[in-house]
Amino acid sequence: MTVDRKQIIDTMSKLQVRGNEDGLIPAFGVLVNQLPAGVWNNFADLLVNSVSADLVEPAELLLVNAAHECGYHTGYGIITSEEWKAGVRPLMDEPTPENVLHGAFAVFTAWGWGRTSIEELVPKEKMVVRAYDYYEADVVQQGSIARPAAYMIRGVSAAFMELAYGPAYPNGCRTYECVQTKGIECGDDYGEFVVTRAG
Repeated sequence: MTVDRKQIIDTMSKLQVRGNEDGLIPAFGVLVNQLPAGVWNNFADLLVNSVSADLVEPAELLLVNAAHECGYHTGYGIITSEEWKAGVRPLMDEPTPENVLHGAFAVFTAWGWGRTSIEELVPKEKMVVRAYDYYEADVVQQGSIARPAAYMIRGVSAAFMELAYGPAYPNGCRTYECVQTKGIECGDDYGEFVVTRAG
């Protein structure tokens, strides 16, 4: 595997994306928006903390599902876009599933969603992602909650694995699942996300 992660992050972080008159950004084959991280953190916090204790886990799964769906479709748009072909593809020796995964997490990092990297990868079976400085850790005072709360990284990690190893798009969603095993929000030094086959 040869991916120039540093150069991908540098290149992609300099892209200028601008919204149209509706506030949407048509880029990477999808429509995206640019809202402060606090909007998403407050929404997730409100949703999880507004339900009874027996509904906390289902509420969290709804947030993971939203990120999973978004990561799958947006991720596909990214890795098939002209921007990817021009700015990322030349920085890998070949477009293997493993290189595409490393490139996707470099883009994820470049856009400020979290400083993420793949720590372990067993092709088609398992991936361990480590994340630092991710915006979801800012929802609470770090170390003040018992449950991990990085729903977006959790969902997107599973989605990226699906794009690399699942059935051809759009039939691969739900092939993999992700569990968060560590979190800055819980007092750990980093977030850890373990992706395995669903079921």
